[in-house]
Order: sequence, then structure tokens, then C-alpha cells
Amino acid sequence: MALTPDELAAVVARDIPAGSYVNLGIGQPTKVADHLPEGSGVVLHTENGMLNMGPAATGDQIDPDLTNAGKVPVTELPGASYFHHADSFAMMRGGHLDVCVLGAFQVSATGDLANWHTGAPDAIPAVGGAMDLAIGAKQTFVMMKLFDKQGRSKLVPECTYPLTGVGCVSRVYTDAGVFDVGPEGVLVRETFGIGLDDLRARLDVPLAVG
Repeated sequence: MALTPDELAAVVARDIPAGSYVNLGIGQPTKVADHLPEGSGVVLHTENGMLNMGPAATGDQIDPDLTNAGKVPVTELPGASYFHHADSFAMMRGGHLDVCVLGAFQVSATGDLANWHTGAPDAIPAVGGAMDLAIGAKQTFVMMKLFDKQGRSKLVPECTYPLTGVGCVSRVYTDAGVFDVGPEGVLVRETFGIGLDDLRARLDVPLAVG
């Protein structure tokens, strides 16, 4: 069975190395914060100027002045700090983040990322800090559904939507499986509720198995 967004977030959280500095993109990636194990030492960075963000805030924890970049109320962990938006982007662009987790419209077999615009005439561009994160982080993970509403794979031989970054993605987490991507192509790390033969029938990219 395909994974739910929360189940997939737990898989991503499992793979983030202890002690990493990490940025979680808007949308599904924000759920990763709720699944990081206590004591992991992972420090969450937000592009609106916070270090050591905690899980999502609920009930009496909610402070309208304390949100992530997606305007979702969040908690703060001991030692949290705040800084100017420009300083936050300097951290992103300066190679100070170990991992960023972003959503995507498409990812190519070689790791190109398209996540800010579908190119549709009525679509609203929403680049935010995606370009800075995708290129500035030491590793870029993508978290997305493998197939769009029309049943087309979002893991493609070549992106047809406007690019966010070239060759920047190293791993793609989807509800149907986890894939490493890069110059050597696509490596299947694990699958969820779908067999390898079915994946090969539905994807237009060669799949290797590690």
C-alpha cells in the first residue's frame, strides 16, 4: 500500500543524519519535523529566520508570531535563535545546510528539479527560496507523490517544467518508493505497495536496484 504523507515523512526523518542542519520546504516536507527522534541533534532552519525549530504547534502551544516559512505555527526547541531574513538566506546560499527537503512537480533521472512553476498560463509562480536551497544545501531530498492526478510519473527522463536547479537532487522520497538519482541514473532503494515490474511499466526511466 502506498504511504500516507505522515508515513513518508517518518521515512525521510529516519534517513536524516544525526546532528544535521536541515531546511524543510513548504507543504509535505514540513511534516518531517514531527517525526525526528528526540535526541537526534538535527537542527531545523527556516528561511524566515529561525534555527532549532521544533514540531508543529497545537492548542495552547500556538504563537501567531512563531511560524515556519509556510506560515504553519511551530514550536521552538531549547537554544532556538532568530535572525534577519537576509542572514537566513546567507546560510542557505553559503553551503551551511546539510540537507534540504523540498516538494516537486518533476524530478529528472539525473537529479534536475522543477518545483516552482508548471508553465501553465494561469499558474502562479512560487519560487520562494527553492533555488537557493536546492543549490546551496549539501544534499537535496525531494518528497512528493510519484504520480500526478493524471497518473503520469513525476520522476521523468527530462523535466518539461521550468527548472529550479540542475543536477541538485540526490534522493527522491515518494508514496510508492525511494529513489536515488544522479549522473548514473535511477536506483530503487525501497518500494511501498508496488512491485518493481509495475514501476518499470509505469516509469519512462531505467531503474536499477541496489
